[in-house]
Amino acid sequence: MNDVLKALDEIIALRRDEDPETSYVASLNARGLNKILEKVGEECTETIIAAKDAAASGDREQLVYETADLWFHTMVMLAHLGENAEAVLAELGRRFNTSGLVEKASRQK
Repeated sequence: MNDVLKALDEIIALRRDEDPETSYVASLNARGLNKILEKVGEECTETIIAAKDAAASGDREQLVYETADLWFHTMVMLAHLGENAEAVLAELGRRFNTSGLVEKASRQK
């Protein structure tokens, strides 16, 4: 599974500086962080709506589709700010064997 994220990180990095007329990633980066954040917010909202619809209908296809869009745009945001999926996976790995309640409490100090 991490191979997909690693490959996507690499593609996003390669396309970041391509021609914005021919690359969606380049066009987002050319428009700046605010546009990227707008897309992350939009995809987040669409994912929430898809989750509500999936809960009501039992059909999770749109939920998976919207979550993929959210992850993609989040990865574009990370790359724009000099980070990548590996950093997020490392942070998730660091949290293993720690209760979610304990981890959350440690951030509130």
